[in-house]
Amino acid sequence: MAIRPVYSTSNGKVIKNEYEFQWFAGFSLAQKQRSIVALHNAVKTANKKATPLEISTKGIIDLGVKLSAFNLKLNGYTLENIFQSSKVFSNGGPYRDLLDVSPKESKRDDRLHISGALLGFNYSGIDFPLEPKTVFYDYIYINAVKQTLLPEEIEKIKGYTHFTDIEFNPQRSINTQAKSVAIIRLMLELYNEIPSFDVSDFIRFHSEVVKC
Repeated sequence: MAIRPVYSTSNGKVIKNEYEFQWFAGFSLAQKQRSIVALHNAVKTANKKATPLEISTKGIIDLGVKLSAFNLKLNGYTLENIFQSSKVFSNGGPYRDLLDVSPKESKRDDRLHISGALLGFNYSGIDFPLEPKTVFYDYIYINAVKQTLLPEEIEKIKGYTHFTDIEFNPQRSINTQAKSVAIIRLMLELYNEIPSFDVSDFIRFHSEVVKC
Protein backbone atom coordinates (compact mmCIF):
# COMPACT_ATOMS: atom_id res chain seq x y z
CA MET A 1 0.00 0.00 0.00
CA ALA A 2 1.04 3.61 -0.53
CA ILE A 3 -0.22 7.08 0.31
CA ARG A 4 -0.13 9.99 -2.15
CA PRO A 5 -1.48 13.55 -2.10
CA VAL A 6 -4.25 14.51 -4.50
CA TYR A 7 -5.05 18.13 -5.34
CA SER A 8 -8.45 19.66 -6.00
CA THR A 9 -10.38 22.90 -5.53
CA SER A 10 -12.99 23.74 -2.92
CA ASN A 11 -14.65 27.04 -1.99
CA GLY A 12 -12.23 29.08 -4.05
CA LYS A 13 -9.11 27.36 -2.69
CA VAL A 14 -6.65 24.71 -3.83
CA ILE A 15 -6.60 21.90 -1.29
CA LYS A 16 -4.76 18.63 -0.75
CA ASN A 17 -6.05 15.31 0.52
CA GLU A 18 -4.10 12.09 0.97
CA TYR A 19 -5.32 8.71 -0.23
CA GLU A 20 -4.15 5.20 0.50
CA PHE A 21 -4.10 2.77 -2.42
CA GLN A 22 -2.48 -0.41 -3.67
CA TRP A 23 0.99 0.25 -5.05
CA PHE A 24 2.29 -1.86 -7.93
CA ALA A 25 6.07 -2.00 -7.70
CA GLY A 26 8.23 -1.80 -10.79
CA PHE A 27 9.46 0.76 -13.28
CA SER A 28 7.47 -0.31 -16.34
CA LEU A 29 4.74 1.91 -17.75
CA ALA A 30 2.20 -0.85 -17.16
CA GLN A 31 3.01 -1.01 -13.43
CA LYS A 32 2.89 2.79 -13.09
CA GLN A 33 -0.49 2.87 -14.79
CA ARG A 34 -1.84 0.11 -12.52
CA SER A 35 -0.86 2.27 -9.55
CA ILE A 36 -2.53 5.30 -11.14
CA VAL A 37 -5.76 3.36 -11.64
CA ALA A 38 -5.65 2.18 -8.02
CA LEU A 39 -5.10 5.73 -6.75
CA HIS A 40 -7.90 7.10 -8.92
CA ASN A 41 -10.25 4.36 -7.73
CA ALA A 42 -9.48 5.40 -4.14
CA VAL A 43 -10.31 9.01 -5.02
CA LYS A 44 -13.57 8.02 -6.71
CA THR A 45 -14.57 5.76 -3.82
CA ALA A 46 -14.24 8.70 -1.42
CA ASN A 47 -15.74 11.24 -3.83
CA LYS A 48 -18.52 9.78 -5.94
CA LYS A 49 -18.49 12.61 -8.51
CA ALA A 50 -14.71 12.83 -8.80
CA THR A 51 -13.03 12.83 -12.21
CA PRO A 52 -9.30 12.46 -11.50
CA LEU A 53 -6.54 13.21 -14.01
CA GLU A 54 -2.95 11.99 -13.81
CA ILE A 55 -0.46 14.74 -14.69
CA SER A 56 2.65 12.94 -15.93
CA THR A 57 4.12 11.06 -18.86
CA LYS A 58 2.82 7.91 -17.18
CA GLY A 59 -0.77 9.05 -17.55
CA ILE A 60 -3.45 7.22 -19.49
CA ILE A 61 -5.32 10.31 -20.74
CA ASP A 62 -3.62 12.37 -23.44
CA LEU A 63 -4.35 15.72 -21.77
CA GLY A 64 -2.52 14.65 -18.61
CA VAL A 65 0.49 13.54 -20.66
CA LYS A 66 0.58 16.88 -22.49
CA LEU A 67 0.51 18.65 -19.12
CA SER A 68 3.60 16.79 -17.92
CA ALA A 69 6.43 19.19 -17.14
CA PHE A 70 8.63 17.07 -19.41
CA ASN A 71 6.44 18.10 -22.37
CA LEU A 72 6.29 21.81 -21.55
CA LYS A 73 8.67 24.63 -22.44
CA LEU A 74 8.77 28.26 -21.44
CA ASN A 75 10.48 30.67 -23.83
CA GLY A 76 12.21 27.71 -25.47
CA TYR A 77 13.62 26.12 -22.30
CA THR A 78 12.54 23.13 -20.23
CA LEU A 79 11.08 23.86 -16.81
CA GLU A 80 13.84 21.88 -15.09
CA ASN A 81 16.52 24.05 -16.68
CA ILE A 82 14.68 27.26 -15.82
CA PHE A 83 14.11 26.12 -12.24
CA GLN A 84 17.71 25.13 -11.57
CA SER A 85 19.27 28.09 -13.40
CA SER A 86 17.17 30.55 -11.39
CA LYS A 87 18.26 29.46 -7.91
CA VAL A 88 19.94 32.14 -5.79
CA PHE A 89 22.15 30.98 -2.92
CA SER A 90 23.93 32.77 -0.11
CA ASN A 91 27.26 32.13 -1.85
CA GLY A 92 26.38 32.11 -5.54
CA GLY A 93 23.85 31.95 -8.33
CA PRO A 94 21.85 32.23 -10.33
CA TYR A 95 23.84 29.99 -12.66
CA ARG A 96 22.43 30.94 -16.06
CA ASP A 97 24.65 28.50 -17.94
CA LEU A 98 22.42 25.72 -16.62
CA LEU A 99 19.89 26.75 -19.25
CA ASP A 100 22.12 25.26 -21.92
CA VAL A 101 22.76 21.76 -20.58
CA SER A 102 20.47 18.75 -20.39
CA PRO A 103 17.77 18.82 -17.69
CA LYS A 104 19.55 16.01 -15.81
CA GLU A 105 22.85 17.87 -15.92
CA SER A 106 21.23 21.05 -14.64
CA LYS A 107 19.74 19.23 -11.67
CA ARG A 108 23.01 17.48 -10.77
CA ASP A 109 25.37 20.46 -11.11
CA ASP A 110 27.71 20.53 -8.09
CA ARG A 111 27.29 24.28 -7.60
CA LEU A 112 23.70 23.73 -6.53
CA HIS A 113 24.97 21.80 -3.52
CA ILE A 114 27.99 23.86 -2.45
CA SER A 115 26.73 27.43 -2.77
CA GLY A 116 25.18 27.77 0.65
CA ALA A 117 21.57 28.26 1.67
CA LEU A 118 18.89 28.73 -0.97
CA LEU A 119 17.61 32.30 -0.66
CA GLY A 120 15.11 32.45 -3.51
CA PHE A 121 14.91 32.55 -7.30
CA ASN A 122 15.65 35.11 -9.99
CA TYR A 123 14.06 34.68 -13.40
CA SER A 124 14.10 37.25 -16.19
CA GLY A 125 15.53 39.74 -13.73
CA ILE A 126 12.64 39.30 -11.30
CA ASP A 127 13.11 38.00 -7.77
CA PHE A 128 10.84 35.28 -6.36
CA PRO A 129 10.66 34.42 -2.64
CA LEU A 130 10.74 30.97 -1.05
CA GLU A 131 7.37 31.72 0.55
CA PRO A 132 4.66 30.98 -0.30
CA LYS A 133 6.10 27.54 -0.94
CA THR A 134 6.19 26.36 -4.58
CA VAL A 135 5.23 29.82 -5.90
CA PHE A 136 8.14 30.00 -8.35
CA TYR A 137 7.64 26.49 -9.72
CA ASP A 138 3.90 27.09 -10.07
CA TYR A 139 4.56 30.40 -11.86
CA ILE A 140 6.87 28.95 -14.51
CA TYR A 141 4.73 25.81 -14.91
CA ILE A 142 1.50 27.74 -15.45
CA ASN A 143 3.12 30.12 -17.93
CA ALA A 144 4.60 27.15 -19.79
CA VAL A 145 1.13 25.59 -20.05
CA LYS A 146 -0.18 28.87 -21.44
CA GLN A 147 2.59 28.91 -24.08
CA THR A 148 2.49 25.22 -24.98
CA LEU A 149 -1.15 24.11 -25.00
CA LEU A 150 -3.95 25.38 -27.19
CA PRO A 151 -6.75 27.34 -25.46
CA GLU A 152 -9.20 24.53 -26.15
CA GLU A 153 -6.84 22.04 -24.53
CA ILE A 154 -6.50 24.23 -21.43
CA GLU A 155 -10.29 24.52 -21.30
CA LYS A 156 -10.52 20.71 -21.00
CA ILE A 157 -8.89 20.91 -17.55
CA LYS A 158 -12.29 22.08 -16.26
CA GLY A 159 -13.62 18.61 -17.01
CA TYR A 160 -11.53 17.14 -14.17
CA THR A 161 -11.83 17.64 -10.44
CA HIS A 162 -8.79 15.93 -8.87
CA PHE A 163 -5.17 15.91 -10.01
CA THR A 164 -2.48 13.34 -9.28
CA ASP A 165 1.22 12.83 -10.02
CA ILE A 166 2.17 9.22 -9.38
CA GLU A 167 5.90 9.98 -9.30
CA PHE A 168 5.61 12.78 -6.73
CA ASN A 169 6.80 11.87 -3.25
CA PRO A 170 6.31 14.73 -0.75
CA GLN A 171 9.09 13.29 1.41
CA ARG A 172 11.61 14.09 -1.33
CA SER A 173 10.22 17.23 -2.98
CA ILE A 174 7.71 20.04 -2.51
CA ASN A 175 6.94 20.90 -6.15
CA THR A 176 4.37 18.91 -8.06
CA GLN A 177 2.72 19.52 -11.39
CA ALA A 178 -0.52 18.09 -9.97
CA LYS A 179 -0.86 21.09 -7.64
CA SER A 180 0.05 23.47 -10.44
CA VAL A 181 -2.78 22.09 -12.59
CA ALA A 182 -5.19 22.40 -9.66
CA ILE A 183 -4.24 26.10 -9.54
CA ILE A 184 -5.03 26.36 -13.27
CA ARG A 185 -8.37 24.63 -12.61
CA LEU A 186 -9.17 27.26 -9.99
CA MET A 187 -8.16 30.08 -12.35
CA LEU A 188 -10.53 28.69 -14.96
CA GLU A 189 -13.30 28.55 -12.38
CA LEU A 190 -12.72 32.13 -11.27
CA TYR A 191 -11.72 33.85 -14.51
CA ASN A 192 -12.59 31.39 -17.32
CA GLU A 193 -8.96 31.70 -18.46
CA ILE A 194 -5.40 31.75 -17.16
CA PRO A 195 -5.05 35.44 -16.24
CA SER A 196 -2.04 37.45 -17.36
CA PHE A 197 -0.91 38.17 -13.80
CA ASP A 198 2.31 40.05 -13.26
CA VAL A 199 4.63 38.43 -10.72
CA SER A 200 3.45 40.42 -7.70
CA ASP A 201 -0.21 39.70 -8.51
CA PHE A 202 0.55 36.00 -8.98
CA ILE A 203 2.37 35.80 -5.65
CA ARG A 204 -0.57 37.50 -3.93
CA PHE A 205 -3.09 35.20 -5.64
CA HIS A 206 -1.02 32.14 -4.72
CA SER A 207 -0.78 33.15 -1.06
CA GLU A 208 -4.56 33.67 -0.88
CA VAL A 209 -5.82 30.53 -2.59
CA VAL A 210 -3.24 27.75 -2.23
CA LYS A 211 -3.80 26.11 1.14
CA CYS A 212 -1.52 23.11 0.79
